[in-house]
Amino acid sequence: MNRLEDLIKQLPWKLQEEVKDFTEFLLEKQLKKQRKKPKFDWAGVMKDLRSEYTSVELQHKISELRIGKK
Repeated sequence: MNRLEDLIKQLPWKLQEEVKDFTEFLLEKQLKKQRKKPKFDWAGVMKDLRSEYTSVELQHKISELRIGKK
């Protein structure tokens, strides 16, 4: 890490500010990419409908809703 710091110190002040800004940008970008583990607290909510619909029927209905009924 000292090598990087040494290189940055050799830059003019204005460019050091640009390096700082770019580093902050990269850190912010990395934080946005980090995703939280998904919650599955909705799992099982529709288990009462299990006897009325099959998973295939539900997939077809979802497709109809997404692309419009043909």
